Amino acid sequence: MVTRLKQTRKRRGDVSMGYGRVGKHRKHPGGRGNNGAFQHNRILFAKYHPGYVGKKGIKVYHKQPAHYYKPIVNLDTIWSLVSEQKRKNIPKGKLPVIDVVKAGYFKVLGKGVLPKIPVCIRAREFSNDAKRKIRAIGGVAEVLKTKKH
Repeated sequence: MVTRLKQTRKRRGDVSMGYGRVGKHRKHPGGRGNNGAFQHNRILFAKYHPGYVGKKGIKVYHKQPAHYYKPIVNLDTIWSLVSEQKRKNIPKGKLPVIDVVKAGYFKVLGKGVLPKIPVCIRAREFSNDAKRKIRAIGGVAEVLKTKKH
């Protein structure tokens, strides 16, 4: 804002300038910013910002998010990765192979049920529940090796 329009210009000549007669207007009476969060402003932080102050968790230096990238797929949606044509043309005596890594998923979880068709599922990781359900129908849970970073 332009100086000529500020309240300080308008109030020149008033002794207190709107801050009372005795105690003068000090600049930062409680300290700047979050100052005093552990001392004189503790009640304010505890009441209105619970959990704001303090350390939480472990700081991971040089965290590389690609190492933790793990998209998941459940067993109930795994057949949607196979096209209709491949579903109809399953050769006799061979297990149909579903490679979830090619579809962009890395881990298979055990939610839902699989049809009673034995199938070979390839993924980087399986939950214990998913392995159990795949083996129960006579299928194979094949673990692919992960790339070294």
